[in-house]
Amino acid sequence: MKRYGVWRLLKEGLTGDRGWEPVWREPEPKRSYDVVIVGGGGHGLATAYYLATEFGVTDVAVLEKGDLGTGNVGRNTTIVRSNYMLGPNAHFYEHALRLWESLERELNFNTMVSQRGVLNLYHSDAQRDAYARRGNTMRLAGIDAELLNRQQVRELVPVLDYDDARFPIEGGLLQRRGGTVRHDAVAWGYARAADDRGVDLIQRCEVTGLDVEGGRVTGVRTTRGPIRANKVGLAVAGHTTEVARLAGIELPVESHVLQAYVTEGVKPLLDVVVTFGAGHFYVSQSDKGGLVYGGDLDGYNSYAQRGNLPNMRHVMTAGMAMMPCLGRLRLLRQWGGVMDMSFDGSPFICKTGIAGLYLNGGWCYGGFKATPGSGWCFAHTIARDEPHPLNAAFTIERFREGRMLDEKGVGPHPWIQ
Repeated sequence: MKRYGVWRLLKEGLTGDRGWEPVWREPEPKRSYDVVIVGGGGHGLATAYYLATEFGVTDVAVLEKGDLGTGNVGRNTTIVRSNYMLGPNAHFYEHALRLWESLERELNFNTMVSQRGVLNLYHSDAQRDAYARRGNTMRLAGIDAELLNRQQVRELVPVLDYDDARFPIEGGLLQRRGGTVRHDAVAWGYARAADDRGVDLIQRCEVTGLDVEGGRVTGVRTTRGPIRANKVGLAVAGHTTEVARLAGIELPVESHVLQAYVTEGVKPLLDVVVTFGAGHFYVSQSDKGGLVYGGDLDGYNSYAQRGNLPNMRHVMTAGMAMMPCLGRLRLLRQWGGVMDMSFDGSPFICKTGIAGLYLNGGWCYGGFKATPGSGWCFAHTIARDEPHPLNAAFTIERFREGRMLDEKGVGPHPWIQ
């Protein structure tokens, strides 16, 4: 793999950047592969990369119906964290966060990992006690957590409204190792590294059917012709239900739109990720200076990558209650991503009832932050035909068996997870 370094960057900068070459190939699809990954987003690309590097499986194709990185991996608010409470979720997301910490060195690609901290605000004694319990549980699992009082939060983030009559800020739970990562750089970095290890990245190749014979998957049908495969992994984010139905699998999942927003660029204002404890709102500042924020799902099923004004008003109301200076900024752009919401708010990385067919989905709000951990565990599951202990609980069967992983404790309501 051609390595990037300061001397190469200096040389190209002085010669008009004329020496750069494409960072991955544009191959024609072969007639067959050992493994086909459906979905060229972060999870699919990471899976292909770890199949090649960790398990020696290099006869792999990643099929993407559009261009790489144009789905949810490039349409999110870039936050990474592992401040979960339930055992399976906490250990899985902590594994993902540890992979984030070494990702740039491993890929030799600047993914702009910024461990600026993630701060969850609390506004009442009851909420403080709940956060204290979460923080203690995290520390028992070896995950960093600090419970801050009002003055400590004020020193860390002075621009918030601490005296709002309805939602006074009393403190917060801080995970310092959390932060943000440049989303599109993650897709490019994994794509470049997977391609260098022999993985075929097939763009503009939509899967239109899954071939199953005798209870075993034998290949996929695509807009660029049939492709045979010994194993097929599905990693298609908000379109999980549609693709799974091609194999006759019905999933306990609903697809919803999640909107995100970014303001015009301003001088350094916010050097930590902050979430509002009295409503679903989260905000950070990008390297370009824009404030990036989001909130709740649009409350209806949809595959559209756009949102609506009522939800925008809801998000802005929460943002203004927490951080009134937002009202002085102009909105630069808005977009939507399609979330595949499971009924307990937790994902699945598992085998299916069809031999050789594997499923990665149900990510709800946690898809981007899970990218390296998801790819690593999915690659293990595909290569070994069995789950790793980190994803052993993330099965479809848990819904039938009543073993829910209900992190928020709100029950089977995907639109509020």
